[in-house]
Amino acid sequence: MSDSAPPASEKDPWNIKSKEKFETKSKSEFYDPCQEAAQRSYKCLYRNGGDKSMCGEYFQAYRDCKAAWVRMAHVQDCGCAADEAMMD
Repeated sequence: MSDSAPPASEKDPWNIKSKEKFETKSKSEFYDPCQEAAQRSYKCLYRNGGDKSMCGEYFQAYRDCKAAWVRMAHVQDCGCAADEAMMD
């Protein structure tokens, strides 16, 4: 795999830059903080001729990003702590 591990800032999908992008987007515009992780997984599939077994790390990075994003959104919606939100 030619792409290196994501930098620490990409592990947290809800950072200052993504928060600013999300809050300033137009109403009809969709913002996905995990778009880069998704693109990396697509590139891996393309490079490896669609062989999913070669791209497991990229898929996991995308799943982790999405899980963190959903967890943060849930915490903001319920106004509770992150560990309380995970129990819901």
